[in-house]
Amino acid sequence: MRSDLIFGALTHVTNRYELCQLASKATRKLHKPNTRLQDTTNEVLDRFKDTIPMDDANEPVEKITAIGSQERRAA
Repeated sequence: MRSDLIFGALTHVTNRYELCQLASKATRKLHKPNTRLQDTTNEVLDRFKDTIPMDDANEPVEKITAIGSQERRAA
C-alpha cells in the first residue's frame, strides 16, 4: 500500500512537504511513457525508503568528482 511506502520514506525525509516536493520532482524525471504514473510514484517512494538517510543539516550528501588533476568540485 502507498501509505506503507510514505511512512517508510518519512524515516529519511522528516518533513512531509519536502517529501511531496522531492517525490513529485523524482516522479517527473523517472516516469517512462506508456507506464502508469501511480507505478512510477510507488517506485520513487520505495527508492526513498531504501536510500541512505540525509545528513544532519537536511541536505543530501554531495558527491565529489575530480575535474582535471588539481581541482575538485561537488556534483
